[in-house]
Amino acid sequence: MKYAVIVYDGAADYPIEELGGKTPFAAAKKPTMDLLAKKALIGTVSNVPSDMVPESDTANLAIMSYDPKIHSHGRSPLEAVSMGLTMKEDEIAFRCNVVTVSEDDLPYEEKTMIDHSADEITTAEAKELILAVEEAFGNEERHFYPGVSYRHCLLWTNPPKYKEFMRPHDILGQKVTSYLPDEPYLSLYKKSYEILNHHPINEARRARGLRPANSIWLWSPGAKPALPSFSEKWGLKSAVISAVDLIKGIGLCAGMTSIDVEGATGNVHTNYRGKAQAGIDAFKNGYDYVYIHVEAPDESGHRAELDNKILSIEKIDAEILTPVYEYLKSTGEDFRIMTLPDHPTPICRRTHTIDPVPFMLYRSDAETDGADTFTEETARAMGLYLPHGYDLMDLMIVK
Repeated sequence: MKYAVIVYDGAADYPIEELGGKTPFAAAKKPTMDLLAKKALIGTVSNVPSDMVPESDTANLAIMSYDPKIHSHGRSPLEAVSMGLTMKEDEIAFRCNVVTVSEDDLPYEEKTMIDHSADEITTAEAKELILAVEEAFGNEERHFYPGVSYRHCLLWTNPPKYKEFMRPHDILGQKVTSYLPDEPYLSLYKKSYEILNHHPINEARRARGLRPANSIWLWSPGAKPALPSFSEKWGLKSAVISAVDLIKGIGLCAGMTSIDVEGATGNVHTNYRGKAQAGIDAFKNGYDYVYIHVEAPDESGHRAELDNKILSIEKIDAEILTPVYEYLKSTGEDFRIMTLPDHPTPICRRTHTIDPVPFMLYRSDAETDGADTFTEETARAMGLYLPHGYDLMDLMIVK
């Protein structure tokens, strides 16, 4: 038996007037998903407990069968693992975004959060900016490490006490006044603006009509992570495929193989076909379970890009789900494919919500009466609801 999980990060949404009351999922052309839906087990699931923040670490941990209340301790340590960083017991990892705050004469405390991703800055550009921040702020206790696009990492040995940090994608268009951390963290933000706002990288971006990455923003701190082995838990040789350090980190901490794909970007321009081929190759190389994560719908939701959200859903269907399904079917062996969002990222909210998401489980060896199409509405109508996302694996492998 082969198992494929395909996660449409943030794809679930609310009905949109512009789409005639449909969601992006319902409006997207997804023939393979709808084909499988006719004979699939369909329902809804809550991947994030009601008293936790709906973040991707929490939701993806649940989909991989780990109870977030036990194993979710902040996304940054997981990202640090993916980046190849070895954390010490007394170190705390912080996610360090490079963001765009308003360029005005107001003090930093009164600026506005314009873009949590600085127009999805390229990895090469962001690396130079983070290295400039490291040169200015790095010392024996703390170091800044470049990651992918706007997502970077700060490791700090025995850092000063801190309160909860605000997620930058939750305050888009708002003044940062009420969301700033205490010292010494605030000083890092303010001084980073002085260093980055007129950095040559940002001046070149302005010349191309792009937003500057003119400040750092810290959030989601956590200590060194540990997860029980996925392979030992389920008896499956497993692999994870994602452009996002967080998802890679979860996989690595769970003892899974993380497979990199050239051109995987974490946005709508990612290498969909490359991810599908990597998954197919993993199955050919003896892996039993392959987890393919696609960030593009989530980024489109954060950026309120309706057309790109629909496009990313269509591309996942055409360029990932279709070839993976066709390959597994061609082997003549039994297989199961589960596809679902981890959490919603509604266009109107531009951030994650805690609503249940639709899931679909196609079983070549146990076809059931499903639905004509796979959407949030049809999933709810089926009447099957799982209150805990970590039960999905039990459903997937039940004999």
